[in-house]
Amino acid sequence: MNTSAMAQSGRSRAPRMARGSVTEGAARAGFAARGVIYLLVGALALQIAFGGTGRQADRGGALQELAQKPFGAVLLWALGIGLVGMALWRLSEALFGSIGKDGRSARKRLMAGVRFAFYVFVAYSVLSFALSRHQSGGSSDQQSRDATARVLEIPAGQWLVGAAGIGIVVAGGWIAVRAVLRKYHDKLRLGQMSRRTRQLVDVTGVAGGAARGLVFAVAGVFAVRAAIDYEPDKAKGLDDTLRTFADTPLGPWLLICVAAGLVLFGVFSFAMARWRRV
Repeated sequence: MNTSAMAQSGRSRAPRMARGSVTEGAARAGFAARGVIYLLVGALALQIAFGGTGRQADRGGALQELAQKPFGAVLLWALGIGLVGMALWRLSEALFGSIGKDGRSARKRLMAGVRFAFYVFVAYSVLSFALSRHQSGGSSDQQSRDATARVLEIPAGQWLVGAAGIGIVVAGGWIAVRAVLRKYHDKLRLGQMSRRTRQLVDVTGVAGGAARGLVFAVAGVFAVRAAIDYEPDKAKGLDDTLRTFADTPLGPWLLICVAAGLVLFGVFSFAMARWRRV
């Protein structure tokens, strides 16, 4: 009887282990793909700060930059497949729960579902670009203006755009605060890192996460302004949001700091691909 129960337990454990291995591989590929995008966007933003590029500092600009590299088509497909892996991992978290004591809570599963939908969209846009080799969807700025204009046309559209903007501001602040407080420590295998490595990861995690959160928050402010003034052109995508930093009294230096932070977040994403607990 005990032998039979052990055999059944072993058979049931095998599929779970296989699923876990596939999920882990998908998650790590997704973090690496995210790191590539942030590295390229940050590099493009740095070039804008120094007046050296006409490309958009957003996902579309990053894909165009990647397409110009040797084996660009292969790199684009690898990037898209990695983002598909990220989406599948988020889907598994929504369905089966994530690590941590409250990983199976409704809140965590809902957040995972939202992230799954986001990465499906991102992966689709990257794979579409890999197929057509042109950015048919337009820049992030134009997409933001078009989406805002459509929402403003529906009943209570101003309230919806305003609420979405406030939500983005809050999300940006949440991202930045968690980064500064190093909440990501809970998800990393710190025991596998040397002291030097942990210090480097903290530099990229804190600075990168703070810069990312700041960009989100500022983009949300522009969405709120678009709702208040009923002017969709005041909504800004990633590229316009980044360029706004250069228009402050600090001039291009603030954009340089933010762009460097996005580059660091790209590096931090590679660290997550290596050491995150999945």
